[in-house]
Amino acid sequence: MSRNPYNKTLFAACMGYVVQAVVVNFAPLLFVTFQSQYGLSLSQISFLLTLTFAVQLFGDLILPKFIYAAGQRAAAVAANVAAALGLVLLVYLPEALPNAFAGILIAVGIYSLGSSMIEVLISPLVEACPFDKKSSTMSFLHSFYCWGSVLTVGLSTVYFVLVGVEHWKWLSLLWAIVPVVDGILFLKVPLASLPTDENGRQASLPSLIKQPVVWALLLLMTAGGAAELAVSQWASAFAEAALHVKKTVGDLLGPMLFAVLMGASRLFYALFSDKIRLFRFMLTCAVVCVVAFLLIALSPWPLVGLLACGLVGFCVGMFWPGSLSLGAGRLPFGGTALFSLMAAFGDVGCAIGPVTVGFAADALGGNLSYGMLCATIFPVLAGISILILRKPKPKK
Repeated sequence: MSRNPYNKTLFAACMGYVVQAVVVNFAPLLFVTFQSQYGLSLSQISFLLTLTFAVQLFGDLILPKFIYAAGQRAAAVAANVAAALGLVLLVYLPEALPNAFAGILIAVGIYSLGSSMIEVLISPLVEACPFDKKSSTMSFLHSFYCWGSVLTVGLSTVYFVLVGVEHWKWLSLLWAIVPVVDGILFLKVPLASLPTDENGRQASLPSLIKQPVVWALLLLMTAGGAAELAVSQWASAFAEAALHVKKTVGDLLGPMLFAVLMGASRLFYALFSDKIRLFRFMLTCAVVCVVAFLLIALSPWPLVGLLACGLVGFCVGMFWPGSLSLGAGRLPFGGTALFSLMAAFGDVGCAIGPVTVGFAADALGGNLSYGMLCATIFPVLAGISILILRKPKPKK
């Protein structure tokens, strides 16, 4: 394994998920700064989040055609170029244009497109490489989004404390170095192609959605994404209540605990995949996730709620990479279209989760615990979809 030339490809792919973590997590750290420096309203800040999700979803469905036309290498380099360009434009456009908000929108839209391209491209690119343990490699790969998130939030916070948040522009330029380096790596690393059918073709979206197994995979992706974001979006509130710390500290401790344990779950499976069956591990995670949601909703002790948030992070960690591995195993000719379709439904779940918690809490008297109790349906649905996928493949 140590001599496998595709280890360089895996390294570049892992770095790609660090790039995605940077562009997703850096700007939200500056939302308060944007309000004071550029006079942005809360509705404008909210629209930035909406734009990120909209571009991500649009890219999931549209970018496979571009990847087919341009090729994997050109698409990987273009993704990193867009990510770096967006981080650089975030520094200059708000003051270069008459409307600062328009400048921020353009920058966020460009790096969100790069992030979407990374999400669509990187997983099938690694799946195509000749590794012996595909599910283990996929889990290891996806853990780097978690480590990238922790790194982005942690190092950015240290920078703001030591240098000052008013000097955030230099930090944005420093973070832009990461996609530049990754783009250079993708110019040289070896690439492999996903398997095709006897006619040399991969599956199309219309052909995929006709297969029942695809809908089970999409349900798992949606439920997994919803469960993840339903808790991660509220983790800071639980940290603030449990540890009696300021909101700024809670914003760091809650999401970082969630991200660390989510990454630990993926790394744990990657290290011990020889001794753990993927189906059994994912099903166990779904069951424990239901218990953790109930603890968050019903426990009278805030510290227990915070620890349960971390437990959810560990449990949902395998839903996304595990689903991709199951999809690649069941549908070997699914190609980039399958991965992009699954990513799109995962992103839809990421939008549904926190909205469900918020609306349910408002409808039931403003109690966040009731919102979390309603969101327990997401790990339940994840468990059901895993049981469906556990059925043996029909004989030919």
